[in-house]
Amino acid sequence: MREDGYIGAVEWAVAGRALPGQRVSGDRSVILDAGGGSVLFAVLDGLGHGSAAADASDRAAQVLSENRAEPLDVLIVLCHRAMSDTRGAAVSLALFDTGERLHWLGVGNVESRIVAAAPGKPAVRATALLTGGIVGYLLPPNLQSQVVPVRPGDLLLMSTDGITSDFSDGIDLAKPTSEITADILAKYAKDTDDALVLAARHRGHSSHSTLAHGVTSATHTVSSTLHGATSTPHSGVSSSPGPTGKPA
Repeated sequence: MREDGYIGAVEWAVAGRALPGQRVSGDRSVILDAGGGSVLFAVLDGLGHGSAAADASDRAAQVLSENRAEPLDVLIVLCHRAMSDTRGAAVSLALFDTGERLHWLGVGNVESRIVAAAPGKPAVRATALLTGGIVGYLLPPNLQSQVVPVRPGDLLLMSTDGITSDFSDGIDLAKPTSEITADILAKYAKDTDDALVLAARHRGHSSHSTLAHGVTSATHTVSSTLHGATSTPHSGVSSSPGPTGKPA
């Protein structure tokens, strides 16, 4: 499964696949125009594998789509309430605002980082501080988003734990995000889990004002299956256990 496009000044792409032998992945991405020039990204990793994991993440994706203008901590709480009768999921959110800042917040083990050009090889300039828990089952008491400055060309990378975490050094920042995500998935996906990686690059506020590659709505959700990708207007999901275990 591969999807890519633009929302405003942000170029994005997603690549993912189900656990080998499974038809449905529990890993999902959600890309939303949050209004006022802001763009919201979410990567969701439903606990476990298969349809139950996908159902958990789809529930969260619908909540995000319907409440996209809310602060990140509020979105996490709303997802938690809506997912209380599901397996739960690891959820990471990232918001590009109009002030060249990135706000991010994560519960569970979906990693987020900013990669920037540096002498010799790309450098990880910032990494989101994740909190333990499973959205829908066990939420930490204090949720607080972090804010980091971004510059044109900076690359946001969000990945489920089906992607090994040592992929940053091999990134070619000269490539489009679609090629970057495809390369990461091909080289760093584990054979023991669903896998998904999202890349988003801020091009500066004058770069693009329309969506590309046929993405025509303010909401874009990627749903991964073994045989290809399907898009729905209101849901997106991801699958894999968080740092604490919830009974299946």
